[in-house]
Amino acid sequence: MKKTINCLDLKEQHSKIKNEIFEAFEKVYSKTAFSGGPFVQEFENNFAKFIGADYAVAVSSGTTALHLSMLALGIGNGDEVIMPANTFIATPWGPSHAGAVPVFVDCDPKTWQIDVNKIEEAINPNTKAVIGVHLYGQPFDLDKVKSICDKYNLFLIEDAAQAHGAKYKEKTVGSFGEMACYSFYPGKNLGACGEGGGITTNRNDLKEHLHSLRNHGSKERYFHDEIGYNYRMGGLEGASLNIKLKYIEVWNKKRQEVAKRYLTEINNSRIQMQFQPEWAKSVFHLFVVIADNKTEFENHLKENGINPAYHYPVPCHLQKAYSNLNYKKGDFPNSEYLAENCISLPMYAELKTKDVTKVIKVVNSF
Repeated sequence: MKKTINCLDLKEQHSKIKNEIFEAFEKVYSKTAFSGGPFVQEFENNFAKFIGADYAVAVSSGTTALHLSMLALGIGNGDEVIMPANTFIATPWGPSHAGAVPVFVDCDPKTWQIDVNKIEEAINPNTKAVIGVHLYGQPFDLDKVKSICDKYNLFLIEDAAQAHGAKYKEKTVGSFGEMACYSFYPGKNLGACGEGGGITTNRNDLKEHLHSLRNHGSKERYFHDEIGYNYRMGGLEGASLNIKLKYIEVWNKKRQEVAKRYLTEINNSRIQMQFQPEWAKSVFHLFVVIADNKTEFENHLKENGINPAYHYPVPCHLQKAYSNLNYKKGDFPNSEYLAENCISLPMYAELKTKDVTKVIKVVNSF
């Protein structure tokens, strides 16, 4: 039976650190610190140091992180938030859950990041913020987007759900805007044993507000100052993230080594890869390519023992959930082309050298 190389395989990572994870779980059990508590607080402190931010607030998922970031900034009904059309659906969920309207713009045809030249034309008196997405683990052009936000007095939120440890001009992303939102979904570069998310910020007032919002709008038990949410991170998740945080830089480096081979050794005119600007140091959560015939390419990969994935086959503006915003096909051609033709190659830190070699060989033979 031939081995299949999957797009992601978490088993090897977890087998190597199983004992450490289980020992950490025993400590959680001994303290019965299952909701929030010292293990989550320890992770918050460690993650803030890793990012280079003053504060980190752990929550239940990356989606809830985006939601709370809107609420903490006072963004709600009637407000608009600009973001790229080519992102995971959780990005617009944040404004939508807060009652605001997501306003989509197209992506750059080379980097596939938010097109900085399209942002200003989407700004109007209702615009309150821009969410830039560090797509696939590669930073967007933070200086240019931040300059637009500063010019129009808009909040900048980094969607860093895929970019734990990515660097922009040698500085770790996550502290350029008012807040940065992270996902610790199990498949992320830094993934919990369960669900989890987080927000980093340099503002104490936002940190305090986020603490209240995630805990039923309460600063003091049984006293509720505002409508809040049950968005706390669990102790087991926090403990597992503390263990994994020790390895994230090594894992990211291994991903970068795999990506370097893909970028230098894949040589096929039918395949287009994401352009890597010199100021961006991606952590390659995903390695997405464009194929001139996605179905044919997918079949070719599968026939040769490689199981790819899609990230993401339908851009946000064409999702049924946002049909009320009256976007139509053709509004954002670059995002639509990417969605129609993108396919993700295997990418994880534990990929063996021989498997990377095989992926390259199969892609080049397409």
